[in-house]
Amino acid sequence: MRHTAIPHASVQRPRDAKEVTTPDPLLTVEQAAGRLGTGVRFIRRLIQERRIRYVKLGKHVRIAESVLAAYIDASTVPTLREARSRFGKAA
Repeated sequence: MRHTAIPHASVQRPRDAKEVTTPDPLLTVEQAAGRLGTGVRFIRRLIQERRIRYVKLGKHVRIAESVLAAYIDASTVPTLREARSRFGKAA
């Protein structure tokens, strides 16, 4: 069996770390705390209690921005007007 050499131009090189972009950026615990305006301990408690999703990269913990947005949406308390409008009008 004979192996053919792949031309150098067609070999895809891995991109530099600076070139890699993710559609949903991963934040450190400190960055997540800054985005929510809370302390780091609060974010770590959310992680420990598994109240938010997180990514474990070795010993590093990262939280996607979409996870923070979902947490904010789930934790947002509606106004009384919004709560009443969900029930509809009385007959």
